[in-house]
Amino acid sequence: MAFVNWLKRRLVVIAGLLTLGYLLLPNIVVTVFSFNQPKGRFNYEWQEFSTAAWTDPCGVADLCGSLSLSLQLAAWATLGATALGTLIAFALVRYRFRARGAVNSLIFLPMAMPEVVMAASLLTLFLNLGAQLGFWTILIAHIMFCLSFVVVAVKARVMSMDPRLEEAARDLYAGPVQTFVRVTLPIAAPGIAAGALLAFALSFDDFIITNFNAGSTVTFPMFVWGSAQRGTPVQINVIGTAMFLVAVLIVVAGMVIANRRKKQKA
Repeated sequence: MAFVNWLKRRLVVIAGLLTLGYLLLPNIVVTVFSFNQPKGRFNYEWQEFSTAAWTDPCGVADLCGSLSLSLQLAAWATLGATALGTLIAFALVRYRFRARGAVNSLIFLPMAMPEVVMAASLLTLFLNLGAQLGFWTILIAHIMFCLSFVVVAVKARVMSMDPRLEEAARDLYAGPVQTFVRVTLPIAAPGIAAGALLAFALSFDDFIITNFNAGSTVTFPMFVWGSAQRGTPVQINVIGTAMFLVAVLIVVAGMVIANRRKKQKA
């Protein structure tokens, strides 16, 4: 009976831990197999422990080239989508204009639309315009579908802002630029940062839209898909593990910085 009561009190925590473990299981498998030395072309069965792939992550031809290309695309797409998305979010929240409701609805279309539909539509557009498929067509496509996610993240933050803070800054003779830089932007920064991180992850990870509009350009997700047809090099697991660890470090660093700021304010 005591065990049942203990289980009831901690049921939510246990369910949360089990769910978290289920979500992290693929990452754990990828990490473990990054230290494997397969005997064949496919890295699907454990053979023996080895750090050879970690000492030579670029040992597979074109792997680091495709990774560098994906990082460049993700960085530029993040910059473009964050800049445009922030402006759109402020416009939708702060201003009243005709077709505002329609614009709000259109923003959600890329999020609700299946990727294969958007990919085919963009491909048709680029072909009709006579554009050469490659880096620039991928970048335009990535900015387009990342834009909606940035707008949603920034818009939620802007809607929660207290306008009295900006009014107080103006009452203290702060100009429009000074008010924006010292009051508005710092308050909106968490939403902008969240939208930027989400845009980077979506851009780097995208395969369907990229595959339709890449031409002969090969990004990292396309390289992984192509390698899976011929054999899966261990270096792919190494890159995946490294990126997972970087993402965890960014999240932990953000939490530490936020806790320090709270302690300083207290």
